[in-house]
Amino acid sequence: MKPEETIDFHIRWAWARISRMYNQEASKHGGTMSVGYVLLNIDREGTPSTKLGPKMGMEPRSLTRTLKSMEEAGLIIRRPDSFDGRMVRVFLTDKGSVLREESKRVVISFNEFIRNHIAPEKLETFFEVMTEMNALCESEEIFVNPPKSQAV
Repeated sequence: MKPEETIDFHIRWAWARISRMYNQEASKHGGTMSVGYVLLNIDREGTPSTKLGPKMGMEPRSLTRTLKSMEEAGLIIRRPDSFDGRMVRVFLTDKGSVLREESKRVVISFNEFIRNHIAPEKLETFFEVMTEMNALCESEEIFVNPPKSQAV
């Protein structure tokens, strides 16, 4: 089997292009795609830092580095929760709010562009397939009874 005949090749290929496109746009505003993604997932009334990773599917170490760089850039501040002092909430600064709105604009523009160029029924099928693939990957049964090896 050739790499371009595998499912994961097309997912990685598309994601690499999307990621590069988002990073190019984010760099115009001094950010990265990861920073924009975090900004979009912080609620206006603050978000517990422990909720961000699972919400976005980010590894804790990667999220910690991203939050540290965002704090140093003045995009976020971290404060103890007013009800539970053990919990830390992440809040947007004014600068973070501005970059959040720009990130939102970019994501909406990308989605509108795709929706204007791909038929709704194809997108619906895409979402169904990706949802099913996610569920299959979470089932942890993929490698229990692997098929006979094929050349890749």
